[in-house]
Amino acid sequence: MYSYETQDGLYDCAWSEMNENQIVVCSGDGSIKLFDLTLPVSLHEHTREVFSVNWNLLRKDVFASGSWDHTVKMWSPESKASLATWKEHSGCVYQVSWSPHVDGRFASASGDATVKVWDARAPRSGMTFRAHHGEALALDWNKYDPNCLVTGGVDHAVRVWDIRNTTKEMALLSGHDYAVRRVKCSPHSGTVVGSTSYDMTMRLWDFSRPSGTGLLHVYDAHTEFVLGLDFNLFVPGQIATCAWDESLHVMNVG
Repeated sequence: MYSYETQDGLYDCAWSEMNENQIVVCSGDGSIKLFDLTLPVSLHEHTREVFSVNWNLLRKDVFASGSWDHTVKMWSPESKASLATWKEHSGCVYQVSWSPHVDGRFASASGDATVKVWDARAPRSGMTFRAHHGEALALDWNKYDPNCLVTGGVDHAVRVWDIRNTTKEMALLSGHDYAVRRVKCSPHSGTVVGSTSYDMTMRLWDFSRPSGTGLLHVYDAHTEFVLGLDFNLFVPGQIATCAWDESLHVMNVG
């Protein structure tokens, strides 16, 4: 087992799909740590806590970071300086996520209540829309539809968007009692979404169902805020969650 100590709390981690030894983590001191298991590198340009890191799913040789300094940056393991910096958000950038369909496209969710969609080759975002009534905390791209984006926010809601027309969400999934901290689209279904919340639950939804009937499952065994969520790519219906109760839960649903 490998273990590394840092000087501040860590908010997110992402494993490279190109190099089996590389994992990137983001820190409360504004730095990004690139670990090559035996040769860690610190990338320090952000001026506030770094809340999110995410590898490009198509190129796999660059990653993006989002920070409380309101910026998004793009990095390469081959360089100690960022490749690009974007500063358009007027609030914390809580999450960045690369599209699994379109090369160079990524999205960011911010405390300014907006989601922005970017092309990494362009100096400015290509799209901005108000995603929530209050801070937008989470987002994920649909694994089957390149135009579908799912978001979560402090308004307790999960919203499903078609980025070709963001005047109104495709689906509104209501049921959480507090802010939605993470959303994740299923790799096994184009309409199933998972969400976790400060209400200490994980909820599973099918947004293709009629309004008000999309809730599939509620998992409430955690005793603190649930922040992490992922689907097992190899076992349909198997889901992992982690929470501030210092526990990781793995369940089978369906």
